[in-house]
Amino acid sequence: MNPAYEKLLKCYKACENKLPYNPKIGIVLGSGLGGFADSLSIDAEISYSEIEGFPVSTAPGHKGRFVFAKIDDIPIVIMQGRVHYYEGYAITDVVLPIRLMGLMGIEILLLTNASGSVNPQYLPGDFMLITDQISNFTPSPLVGANIDELGVRFPDMSNIYRGELQEAIRNAAGKLKVSLREGVYLQFTGPNFETPHEVKMAGILGADAVGMSTACEALAANHMGIKVAGISCISNLGCGLSDKPLSSEDVNEMAALSGPKFEKLVIQTIKEFGELL
Repeated sequence: MNPAYEKLLKCYKACENKLPYNPKIGIVLGSGLGGFADSLSIDAEISYSEIEGFPVSTAPGHKGRFVFAKIDDIPIVIMQGRVHYYEGYAITDVVLPIRLMGLMGIEILLLTNASGSVNPQYLPGDFMLITDQISNFTPSPLVGANIDELGVRFPDMSNIYRGELQEAIRNAAGKLKVSLREGVYLQFTGPNFETPHEVKMAGILGADAVGMSTACEALAANHMGIKVAGISCISNLGCGLSDKPLSSEDVNEMAALSGPKFEKLVIQTIKEFGELL
């Protein structure tokens, strides 16, 4: 058996009896956005540390637990804290949580993150609907023997961020009168912030925002046939677009300031997604 798949099955077995139900929608909360899970009526939670062999979040502002709740009677599972490649984990471990939610039963995955703007018109505090991604700067989680139980050897990537889910997010933002940018997200490895010329390069390649997560997760979910959507919270101007040095504290602070508006947007988005289940 493929070692990555064997590890995945062990992790699922470790938490299977703790699931209050099979969630339909999975949500990954990015840096500074973890407070959303605390605002819900929680049905159950599973700490990552309770799952043997499961990668544990070490990034600041990431609690490291699965939270189970319902929004409009729609069962959801929330990753309150994600695992990043820069934390030193193998890329298959980085996407293990996504695959685990797939085994739990999710049909839709909503990825969120805090990102730096590449497009100079996108300012801190803006929300950006992710319409496509560039993942070439991090290893693919599909390298190696294919896990046939999860998906095909050569998955199509032409529609990672599903059009119907994008439209649902637009509808949610419209109902709330929340301004919504749209653009392409590029994942670098981190943990360092980008140089001015790396940001310039990202713009030349067609990116509107950059960060250190998300793209590899979307790739793994798409491989499993999970429908993917993404919202990026612009937390800072990309390096070179401002004279201010970048820091993780500023990123988390800006994301937290956007929290109340973000929570409303996510709740309305889940309601819109529910119409598609």
